[in-house]
Amino acid sequence: MTDDITTPETEPAETAKPSQAPSDHRNRPSSKAFVEFITSRWAPRADLHVEPSPAVPFTAERRARLSASFRGARLVIPAGSLKTRSNDTDYRFRPHSAFAHLTGFGTDHEPDAVLVMHPVRDGEGDDGSGHHAVLYVRPLAARDTEEFYADSRYGEFWVGARPSLDDVTTQTGIEARHVDELRDALAKDVGAGVTLLVVTGADESVETLVEAIRAEAGVEDAETGELTDEALVVTTSELRLIKDALEIEHMREAVDRTIEGFAEVVRALPRAVAHRRGERVVETTFDAHARLEGNAVGYETIAAAGEHATTLHWITNDGQVRPGELLLLDAGVEVDSLYTADVTRTLPVDGTFTDVQRRVYQAVLDAADAAFAVARPGTRFRDLHAAAMEVIAARLEEWGLLPDGVTAEVALTPEGQQHRRWMVHGTSHHLGLDVHDCAQARRELYQDAVLEPGMVFTIEPGLYFKADDLAVPEEYRGIGVRIEDDVLVTADGHENLSAALPRDPDAVEAWMASLRG
Repeated sequence: MTDDITTPETEPAETAKPSQAPSDHRNRPSSKAFVEFITSRWAPRADLHVEPSPAVPFTAERRARLSASFRGARLVIPAGSLKTRSNDTDYRFRPHSAFAHLTGFGTDHEPDAVLVMHPVRDGEGDDGSGHHAVLYVRPLAARDTEEFYADSRYGEFWVGARPSLDDVTTQTGIEARHVDELRDALAKDVGAGVTLLVVTGADESVETLVEAIRAEAGVEDAETGELTDEALVVTTSELRLIKDALEIEHMREAVDRTIEGFAEVVRALPRAVAHRRGERVVETTFDAHARLEGNAVGYETIAAAGEHATTLHWITNDGQVRPGELLLLDAGVEVDSLYTADVTRTLPVDGTFTDVQRRVYQAVLDAADAAFAVARPGTRFRDLHAAAMEVIAARLEEWGLLPDGVTAEVALTPEGQQHRRWMVHGTSHHLGLDVHDCAQARRELYQDAVLEPGMVFTIEPGLYFKADDLAVPEEYRGIGVRIEDDVLVTADGHENLSAALPRDPDAVEAWMASLRG
């Protein structure tokens, strides 16, 4: 990776004394001759050919819904800043999900940007709302500026041409202004009728700015009835509980790319078996596919072989992949719009389930199917988990694994729950821009909610028998099985978005055989 400037420095750096901070080792030429030469004789920039995003009408509707909940308040939704990976290198940027949802920006757009929804008279705002949206961004710098050649985070020489203010407005349908205007824009009329609210957890520097403006205006917190930062965070999360048509389109794309990635993993299994860290072969096969066909993975891939499959979030992925064992692959492609799939399949490494593996697998599949049976408008989100648990508890009783005197009926009571020893996680979570989407939503709109068309969530029961679990016979020990699908609630039922990836054990074996020749 390059240093901050590759041309020789014009003056030697001072030698640091032991009591001083380390010297700046970056080579930054500063001679007048260098500056004059590097900022001259450039051809006109090529047109970026920016077109309005297909998301424009959808994001406008989302902002209008948000506006209705916060009349008279100035709403600040930061994209977030670049995050340091180590020393002076950064992670690839991903905007905060609330910002992406309300602007349509995906992939690595746009660090340090801030969406501000300014309050106006009801009906005089965007699309007849009570707010006018402005995007404060760092636009493309001119080539006669130091940023052009010397700024490794934002300079065109380093990261390519940034969009202009006009480009941002064209792409998003939102007025764009320079981020340098942000402070004055946020401070206007605060304490004189305008409440200033910010989505916390997105950008610490913006939060600090908001707190300073409140303090200067004599309103050191935003506790004004229901107009609070927390309420803004909750509402931006709840806006995503029911997906619109564009979001569903993105979810389908993410699932389709994910299914392709699972097929690539099956083709790579012989190589995984041959490698001392076969789980890494599985992980890198899927992750490479995700990067080629989407933006990245939506979360760290779980490539858990053998006993590692009994660790729910095994992401170390440094173990062997052995014939005769199972591979639990929990993975999802995040597409360029930042929507992600979340799918799990448990696969026999050599293509065929053993009798006990099939027994456990079939129990998990039956539990999933029980949850699918209640996935329709009018039932409650928590009913999915309850349906799956009835099957899990019944099978554990049938196999004689529940404690003496404990029936499935007893285990299912709030005072029991012994069956949860082998499935401590829930059966479902919402899915979308975040793998655990809408996590800040109120309980009554999440766990206690009635299912509605447009909701997208997972169904993912499992059974996990650890290798040292003396509560089960030896034949079960070291077996972990999870089956996870992505589900869309429709007007009259549901659609399994990931149904093209085989689930039935016979179908899984046939699918694997067809891929491996």
